[in-house]
Amino acid sequence: MQRRAQREQTGRAKRLTRVLVGAAAVPVMLIAAGCSSDSGSGDGGDTGAGDAASASASPSPTVQAAAYRTLPEACGVLSKKTLENLAPEAKSGKQGGSDDVSTRASCSWSSLDSNGVKGSQFRWLNVSLLRFDSDTTRGAGDKLAGEFYTKQVRDVRATAGAKSITAKPLAGTGDEATTVSYDLKKKEGTFKQQTVVARVENVVVTLDYNGAGLAGDKTPDGDDLLKDATKAAREAVASVTKANGTAAAGGSPSAPASKKPSATASEPAPDKS
Repeated sequence: MQRRAQREQTGRAKRLTRVLVGAAAVPVMLIAAGCSSDSGSGDGGDTGAGDAASASASPSPTVQAAAYRTLPEACGVLSKKTLENLAPEAKSGKQGGSDDVSTRASCSWSSLDSNGVKGSQFRWLNVSLLRFDSDTTRGAGDKLAGEFYTKQVRDVRATAGAKSITAKPLAGTGDEATTVSYDLKKKEGTFKQQTVVARVENVVVTLDYNGAGLAGDKTPDGDDLLKDATKAAREAVASVTKANGTAAAGGSPSAPASKKPSATASEPAPDKS
């Protein structure tokens, strides 16, 4: 009996020891788990900092440099022969005002060939040049020039009082070009207006040419005026390219003109007649 009691007492003591040992192990495991969680959080913070550093170290947005960096002298874009043909009585060109002639320039010629009682022939010629630089916010120079080209054609087609408007794409003149022809009646007579808008790289050339028969003289033929205006516009575009060298700043000459009509040029002209 006594031995049995001792054995039972010894068994209870061993069981109690195991329970205490197990209970003491639980907090250790929880502590270990807690350390593991904290370690993971710390790693995540380091990764975030690394991402931020990587983002700040990434290069700023860039845009391709504009091909053409200057403009020719506006009153010198047309040859003497061309000027004698289009504006025979013009003494000299009148240069337009500009804060920066390397970005914006223009020149106009006015010609009045008086035939006394037989009337007079009037001609007016104007060439405008507008160059666009590349901008990291707005985009590449040729893209900006293309947007202005489209707007310019649209604005010419919307000229107040214009009658019998005709707009056509023009091949072989820069990268894209459009001719816009219309009649404009004034108290002096009917003026035949021809406008050629062309883009070459990041430069837009707008050439305006009109003629009228005054004091009873006959109205000039619009098709003849358009042929002269087209020839002069191509000459002006060539002057822009020449002023920037045979190879553009971007490393290649201006691309040949596409023979496909531009979206703007192919739109039907509004009927203002």
